[in-house]
Order: sequence, then structure tokens, then C-alpha cells
Amino acid sequence: MPIRRVIIVDDHKLFAHSLEHLVNDFNDYAVVDTFSNGAELVEKLSSGMENPHVILLDVKMPIMDGIATMKWLKKYRPFVKVIVLSMEDEETTVLSMIKNGAKGYLLKDIEPDLLKKALDTVVNDGYFHTDIVTLALMHNLDDEPKKLKFDLKDKELQFIQLACEEKTYKEIADEMMLSPKTIDGYRQHLFELFKVKNRIGLMIFAIKNNLIEL
Repeated sequence: MPIRRVIIVDDHKLFAHSLEHLVNDFNDYAVVDTFSNGAELVEKLSSGMENPHVILLDVKMPIMDGIATMKWLKKYRPFVKVIVLSMEDEETTVLSMIKNGAKGYLLKDIEPDLLKKALDTVVNDGYFHTDIVTLALMHNLDDEPKKLKFDLKDKELQFIQLACEEKTYKEIADEMMLSPKTIDGYRQHLFELFKVKNRIGLMIFAIKNNLIEL
């Protein structure tokens, strides 16, 4: 398996140094550079630096903070996956980072195993959501959401429930005792029905319309 290139953007040098050693100890990952703020990252990427597979991004930084950096990445490097790693747990900040394209949001006091899981999941599945993201999304919903009616089958509702959990599509297929092709059919049908583009969109829609149990 090829080595996944990781960039760290964090102004706390001691933390960034420790994080670099931790990530380099993970199989299949290597930190290729570290920056103290978003401006340094933008300058290097704009000058022709090879795009990383994953960026570990702090929120509160001088000169160019995480939100401004995330907006730049969304516009100019939307294919680069970003995991936010911060002590900032304000819901407005979490939502802003997710809405601007972050694929995961973790607090800095997590265990190393969870960081490894987040990296693997984001690389393989495209996103990694935790309780902090789910709660922020729930609290941001309307108090009285519109009651939309869909003629959903039991299997489709089961798929939605499992898709909103931390399971791969293969694990969902195994649990539902269906073929991966059938699961792909459910996914595509529901994405089109709900007008969403990915599993995070599906999760937000399902929570907002009371389609899943949390």
C-alpha cells in the first residue's frame, strides 16, 4: 500500500512536533511538512508543492486561521481531505469547518488509536464523524423541521440508520445480508431522492427529518 502524505498545520510547535512523531509511527502514513498557519500552507501549495492526501488542521492560528484556510482549500484544493484537530469545541466553529469541507473534526485530547482510525476512515470512506460533529449538527437544526413524507422501505430505513454510523459499505452489506451491488443501489437512490452528495449530507438530512435513531 502506498504511503499517504500528511501535512500538519498548527502554531503550537511542541504539539505539532509530537503529532508528527505519532503520525510517522502509523503504518502507511508519513508527515511531509508542518506549517504554523494557513498562510504558510497556502503559499507552499500555490508554489507547486505536491498535494498531500490528508491535512491535519488546527483552528486558532495567527495570520490565517483554520476557518480561512478551510475556505481556501474548499475553493482551490477541494480534493484534499482535511481533518480538524483542535481544542476548539464551539458548535459554530465545528459547523463552519464541516460546511467548508472538513472531513472530520477531532479534539486534541483524543487517544492515538482514534486518530489512526480517523485517518484510515477519511482516506478510505471520505469522512469521519464523531459525537462532537453529530451534536453540533443536531443543535443547528430547526426546532420544528418540515415533515417530509417518503415512501421508504424497511430496508432503506435500515440502510440509512447504518450509513449514519461508523460502518463501511461492505460492513453494511454484511449486516443487512445483501450484496454490495444492492447496497450501492440503495445509496444512489437515496442520495438522489434526498438531493445529497455524500454520507454527511445523508446524515444531516436523516437527523433533520427524524429518519434515524441517535
